[in-house]
Amino acid sequence: MKTEFKAKFLQHVAKKRKEEGFTLIELLVVIIIIGILSAIALPSFLNQANKAKQSEAKQYIGSISKGQQAYFVEKGSFIDEIEQIGKLGLGIRTATGNYTYSLEAGGDGTNAGANSFTDKAANGLKYYAGLVFLERVDPADDQSDLTSQTRLCESETASTDPATGFGGLGEVVECGDPYPNEL
Repeated sequence: MKTEFKAKFLQHVAKKRKEEGFTLIELLVVIIIIGILSAIALPSFLNQANKAKQSEAKQYIGSISKGQQAYFVEKGSFIDEIEQIGKLGLGIRTATGNYTYSLEAGGDGTNAGANSFTDKAANGLKYYAGLVFLERVDPADDQSDLTSQTRLCESETASTDPATGFGGLGEVVECGDPYPNEL
C-alpha cells in the first residue's frame, strides 16, 4: 500500500472515532421511554408491596386465632389481653413495622369468644380482625355440642367491633360493619 493512502485511511478512521456517540434526540427518546415504563411499573410495584405487608397481618391474625382455639381446648378459656400472647406459644410479636396487634374478649362473659385486631402503621394498608368463638354443631338444638370457629375480616377503616351476633355462647358470628369482607 502506498504511504499516502495509508495516511488518508488513518485520518478517516481517526475522524470517525471523534464522531461516535449519541445525539441529543436519541438520548431524549431513551429518557422518555424509561419514564413511561417506570410510570407503568411503579404503581404495580407499590401495590404488590402493600399486598405483602397485608399478608403479614393475615398470617399473624390467623396464627393468633388458631392459637386461641388450641388454648381453649387445653384451658377452657380464651386469652383476652395481648400481653398474654406468650401463653399461646406462637412466638410472634405484638407490633411490627406494619401493624400493631391487640386482643379483646368477646361474648357474654363466659369466654365465648375473642377478637384480635390490627392497627395499621403505614398508609394504604387494610385493617384485619380475627374472630374466635364457640358455635353449636346444630344451631337449632340448644343442647348440641360446641365447636370452635374462626373468621378473618377485612376493612378499610379501623374498629374494635368487627362482628355481628357476637354475644351469647353458641351464636353464629359473621363479619359485620365496618369489617364487611370475610376472607
